[in-house]
This record gives sequence, structure tokens and C-alpha cells, in this order.
Amino acid sequence: MREILSSNWLMTLLAIVLALVVASILIVVTDENVQKAAGYFFARPADTFQAIGRSIGGAYYSLFQGAVYNFARPGFVNGIKPLTETLAFAAPLIAAGLGVAVAFRVGLFNIGGRGQILIAAAVAGWISWSFPLPPFIHMLVAVVGALIGGAVWGGLVGFIKARTGAHEVILTIMLNYVALYLIQFLLKTPGALQAPGTSNPKTPPTDPSAVMPTLSDLLTLLNGGTQVGSFRLNVGFILVILATMFVAWLLNRSSTGFRFRAVGENPHAARVAGIDVKWVFVLAMIISGALVGLAGSIQVLGTNTSGFGDGIDAGIGFDAITVALLGRSRPWGVFFSGILFGALKAGGYSIQAGEGIPIDIVVVVQSVIVLFIAAPPLVRAVFRLPAPGSKPKARRPRLTAEVTR
Repeated sequence: MREILSSNWLMTLLAIVLALVVASILIVVTDENVQKAAGYFFARPADTFQAIGRSIGGAYYSLFQGAVYNFARPGFVNGIKPLTETLAFAAPLIAAGLGVAVAFRVGLFNIGGRGQILIAAAVAGWISWSFPLPPFIHMLVAVVGALIGGAVWGGLVGFIKARTGAHEVILTIMLNYVALYLIQFLLKTPGALQAPGTSNPKTPPTDPSAVMPTLSDLLTLLNGGTQVGSFRLNVGFILVILATMFVAWLLNRSSTGFRFRAVGENPHAARVAGIDVKWVFVLAMIISGALVGLAGSIQVLGTNTSGFGDGIDAGIGFDAITVALLGRSRPWGVFFSGILFGALKAGGYSIQAGEGIPIDIVVVVQSVIVLFIAAPPLVRAVFRLPAPGSKPKARRPRLTAEVTR
């Protein structure tokens, strides 16, 4: 029981619970009906408690309706659409989170997700409208191009760190700005990424042959050509599942993963054991950048197919750090934490529309989760849980009157 109470997964679950409690407090404090009822609390206290219950219950019910299932919509196909929206939001978060997690396992802090997504998105988009190819093959080639673009941008960090010893945090931050200004320049340059016949800094739409098929396309095909639903969930989620399986095998079953873990635990001991630490840094950042690049391909080929600007990353590069932290840098932990954050994103809009609660509350929940994940002793103190590896305190024997004589 002590091992269970001090396990990482329980710490993660309790961190989420505490974050929801904090969010509930903020929801109650900002609710106008609660504020009105609190004005005459001592006259009719029941009204205040009812307002608090309606506020919290309405908020989380709206979150459920926006992220899992909407009972107000007719039919199962319409009702399940919120879940597909959650998975659509989660796909790029999981891909980028896996990239950050791989770097974490090697002891590197990859906060250059924004730059890697921008480069990968530019490569995928450029391939999509520059090379006419058969439909499915065109999509695969564009995805591979995005993986290469992200790998090159991430591998550049590993190479510089291995050759000069520069800190990867500084390198990734600087390369974020390099990628941003490079993409902005290309978006304003005719013949580069800018759409023909316009002066707006925006790319042409993704070629239909390179667009990732959606769940609606698959269901329509199975239904004999009759349109079924309007789901945004696309093939990118399947690619993310395959990426998660690959990272799980890489880190836990391969010799390369053993080297990654050894360097992450103690690079000096790994070097003494004969592991080329510098090469591990380079390889880890290449793989990390490629996985983050997968998120960029999903953004361009699946989510924003009408053309993109310099905001195509949509904050995914930084959200991926939170996803990796919540998932404890474990592949399947990252997968499920990505789904959780996808649900918060999808349900956040429903909370704002249905209850009038600011969507910033969702950001607060994410931030508080990271706070508690980064401070396990705080979580253990709140729930009075034992520390890892601690032993139960020996009970003092009860001395009776006969023994003391």
C-alpha cells in the first residue's frame, strides 16, 4: 500500500484533482450569481450554496459536453462529435509531447518546439502545393518532409551542443526566433511561401491530394458516398498512435533507448561505460525534432488546410512541455496527458459559450497541474502520503501498569 501511495501515477492523478479544485474555486469566485447570493448569505445561506453548486456543476457539465459527449444533440453521430474534437486537438499535442519527452529522457530540455513546428509546417506545405502526386502518396511524402524539417532543426541544436557545449535551452530559444523570422520573410516573399496573387503573409491552401483524410471521409466511404458527420479528426491521430508505439519501443526495448536512459541518468557514468554521449545528444535531438515536426504536418495537412501564417504553431510547442511533464516523459503517459489537454481545449470553448466562464480558467488548470507535478512533496503534504522509499514508523509499545512495576 505504501508503494501505491508513493507511486508516480497516483501523484499525477492527485495533481489533476488539486488543479480541478483550484479551478472550482476560481469559477465560484468569478460567478456573478454566487456573488449576488453571497451578498445576503447570513439571511439565506442556502441560496449561496445552491449558486455554488450550480456554478461548479454547470461548468464541468459544459466541459463534458464540449469534450466527450453532447446529450443535447440528436443522434449518436452528432453527440460523439465533441470526443472527436478532443482527439483532433490532442493529436499534435501528443506528437510534440513525445518529442519533448525523448529529449527529457536524455537530460535535454527541448523548448524549441515552436521553431521545429514552423519549419516542419513550411516543408509540408511547400511539398503539398509544389509537387503533384497521387493522393495518399502525396500526403505521406509531405509528412516525411515535415519529419525531416523538424529533425534538421532539432538536430542542429544537438550538433552545436555536442561540438561547443552550448546549453540547449539557449539554443532552442534562439532558433525559435530564427525560424519565426525566416518563415515571416518567406511568407512575404512572392514565389516562396506566399500565395500567388496576394500581398498577405499567408500560404496557398494545402493541395487536396495531400490533405489527411478525416473520420467523416472514412464513414462516408463506408456509407456508400452519403455524407456522415463533419468530424475534423483525421489520419494524424493514427500517425500519433504509431509514433507513441515507436517511442515506447525505442526507449524501453532498444539498445539506443538504453543509451538514452543511461545518459539521462548520469552522462559522466555513461561516458565511462563507453557510450558516445555527444552522439546521443545529436541523435536524441534529431528524433525529438522529427516528432515535433509530425505535429507541424498535422497542423498543415489536417487542421489548417486553407493556408497558414506564422501562427501555425498555435502554442503547441510550449504546451507540449506541459504534456510531457504530466506524462512523466513516459510514451503512453504523454499519450493520455495529451488527450486530457485536448479535452481541456475542446471543453474550454464550451464552458465559455455555455456558462460565460472565461476560457483563461482552462489555462489556469494547466498551469496548476504543472505546479503540482513539479512539486510532489506539496501533493504528498496535502494528502498526507508517504515519501518514496520511506519506511513506516515503528509504533511505540503500550506500557501497562503491570509492565511498569
